[in-house]
Amino acid sequence: MASIRTRNNFLFFDFRYKSVRCREQTLLKDTPENRKKLEPYATQIDREIKAGTFQYEKYFPNSKNLEKVQAPVKAKPVDPKEMQAVCSDSPSLKEFSEEWFEENLIRWKLSHQETVRGILDKHLIPRFGDMNVSHITKGDILKFRSSLAKVQIGNKTGLSPMRINHIMTSLRMILNDAADRFQFITPFQGIKPLKVPRSDVDPFTIDEVRLILSTVRLDFRNYYEVRFFTGMRTGEIDGLKWKYVDFNRREILVRETLVRMREENTKTPGSVREIQMSEPVYQALKAQWEVTGKLSQFVFCNRNGTPLDHTNVTKRIWYPTLEMLGMKRRRPYQTRHTTATLWLASGENPEWIARQMGHSSTTMLFTVYSRFVPNLTRRDGTAFENLLAARINGGDHDN
Repeated sequence: MASIRTRNNFLFFDFRYKSVRCREQTLLKDTPENRKKLEPYATQIDREIKAGTFQYEKYFPNSKNLEKVQAPVKAKPVDPKEMQAVCSDSPSLKEFSEEWFEENLIRWKLSHQETVRGILDKHLIPRFGDMNVSHITKGDILKFRSSLAKVQIGNKTGLSPMRINHIMTSLRMILNDAADRFQFITPFQGIKPLKVPRSDVDPFTIDEVRLILSTVRLDFRNYYEVRFFTGMRTGEIDGLKWKYVDFNRREILVRETLVRMREENTKTPGSVREIQMSEPVYQALKAQWEVTGKLSQFVFCNRNGTPLDHTNVTKRIWYPTLEMLGMKRRRPYQTRHTTATLWLASGENPEWIARQMGHSSTTMLFTVYSRFVPNLTRRDGTAFENLLAARINGGDHDN
């Protein structure tokens, strides 16, 4: 089907004719008015191609594609194994990836746009930019992946498996989309993601939490009390606004997040949730209201009323506090893991915990956190032993 696309802010026609992808540039800039002007032409081109009456030279008399579309069509069918070799009409990866990126902007959050843009500019275009998308082979992809494991970053050699998988995901999406549009076999068949080691879950004990809260700088005590006892992600608590704090219902409404100091939607649709305030959280937020309630729309902010810079807070407040207490260095995200383990250890309903955490199911609770519960509850199977001893050895059984 003929369509209207944009390149460098100028519109062009994009259609297939005689199995050749044809792109014809116009001198019209990408505006709603100009798109509306070209739509009738695209519709007419599509209609004539389907009817077999399309005359290429009538629309594009000076086109370089005339030689391609006027050449006799070979009757010999193309073997699938040779498909990539004959798809010379496919664009370069640089050209196609720019179109692909622009087409997907509408469905990506700004932070993800920046992430993908960085992957394109730093990794994919430098390596594959001049290659036709249909000429990239499985071997090329595997060599590229291996090279990422050897990248020198400061004193560290090689990107992490998770980072490599993120880069490869963008390449996979680009090539799969190109294969679908230009009818060649994607070279990504059979290439699986690298295995990623289980994330480091190292929650604090309740005694450690008490020590941290009694030692941390006073103006950050409310902040960390809310972090430890709600399980909110860093972006969620840093982006928390007073309009989402319901003291009457004792609920925190998670509706937005702060990413790179910009307000965005939550990480996933499932992250939109209502967190019930425990008494410590309720009192911490009441105390915080006295400090920032009339200063800013943000619950936790600096003296100017702007949101906290989590990197700065981590370096100036979090790590120095752990060092002062002689505790090992742990990321602030461990406060979220701590919440989950404390809720489990206290016997809360796993489904309720999952909802509070923003998880879609209880699977993660049992696979990641349950191993920490015995250390917090001092229950490691002895409760079952005591039950057996009381009910069976004690003689309380059927005759």
